[in-house]
Amino acid sequence: MIRNNRHKYSVSAMCDVLQIPRSTYYYEAKVCDDQAEELTRLIVNIFKDSRNIYGQRKIKKELEKLGWTVSRRRIGRMMKEQGL
Repeated sequence: MIRNNRHKYSVSAMCDVLQIPRSTYYYEAKVCDDQAEELTRLIVNIFKDSRNIYGQRKIKKELEKLGWTVSRRRIGRMMKEQGL
């Protein structure tokens, strides 16, 4: 609706009338890329190579050696999703 009338009215005026924030109009959903899948694969491989011993902190150190910057919380979340 806003896109169809952009040539007639300003985006801010239309957002005010519709009572939505302008940021909602300009928001673009992030596309989940293959990085998350690759990171999950790496975490699982590191965990299995350590004979199921490494935790979040050691996996984080191993990922840093490989050039990845990932938070411990994200690693923990991915490990939980994989049942590790």
